[in-house]
Amino acid sequence: MPHFFPRVYPILDASIVPSADRAGFLQRLGSELTEAGVTLLEYRNKRGSDAELLADGEALRAAMPFGKVRLILDERADLVDRLQFDGVHVDAGDASPTDARRLLGPNRIVGTFGGSEALVEDILLVPADYLSIGPVYTTRTKQTSRPPIGLEGVKRLRAQAGPSPVLVAVGGVTRSTAAKVILAGADGVAVSEGIFGQPDPAAEFRAWLAELEE
Repeated sequence: MPHFFPRVYPILDASIVPSADRAGFLQRLGSELTEAGVTLLEYRNKRGSDAELLADGEALRAAMPFGKVRLILDERADLVDRLQFDGVHVDAGDASPTDARRLLGPNRIVGTFGGSEALVEDILLVPADYLSIGPVYTTRTKQTSRPPIGLEGVKRLRAQAGPSPVLVAVGGVTRSTAAKVILAGADGVAVSEGIFGQPDPAAEFRAWLAELEE
């Protein structure tokens, strides 16, 4: 099933969520982001317990209504149904895209890592709706040993992938570089620190939208 992907969407990492009033924080943040125009968000929590993931996901879903905002869960395909999320992002070491698709069916979103210096071998054959590529620039929010690929790397991966696959660029993309990354061949960018590292993430997201609409 084809899915529309926005030019920019946030990756919310659990490391920014305070331990006190966790649900309240996520509900307020989710509501503000929804009002700011977020239509897709990935939630990443690699260290939390199942109970924490479920509680966090329920708070986000309550603030970001189904049908208005699509929510992607990082890694945990097994929790997507319970949370009424829209899909999952899986990387090496997680469930494979094929396993995730088998578990979630044809209508949920499945994303996976597509490549850095070159496309992952046979990646265009997997049942994924989008492929993340990068890091484009140096990043501090996701541990990786891969060197930045820059704009030339984005162009190279688009040439290898052809026009059809959805390529989402990640890693160190800023508001001032996002348009260049998209012009180089990405369909969109996924951003963590560039949005949540700011005092007002919702206002920052609006600024990203304005920048990319110019």
